[in-house]
Amino acid sequence: MKTQEKIKEVTCKLTSPELRKRKEEVIDSLKKKVLSRSELPNGYKYKFDGNDAILDELVTFIKTERLCCDFFDFNLDITGDGREIWLMITGPDGAKDFIEKELEL
Repeated sequence: MKTQEKIKEVTCKLTSPELRKRKEEVIDSLKKKVLSRSELPNGYKYKFDGNDAILDELVTFIKTERLCCDFFDFNLDITGDGREIWLMITGPDGAKDFIEKELEL
């Protein structure tokens, strides 16, 4: 017997004012640090400098984003020499549009 995978709903749990504040503070800060963006079939991949301050900021972003947008999947690729960090944000159908329109990343 197959187990059914729960379909994740692509909606943010934050209210409009909370989401707006998050965009103005956390997301706006990250947008300024993106070196490049690549489109993936179900999301996006972002390149950042590989320093510890940006790594800390990305980890904080992921920790808080998981609480309000639990439909996202996050992946960090970090070079050992500190050159670069790649953040991948993916998810189910609709997640890519959500990233573009709501996160504006």
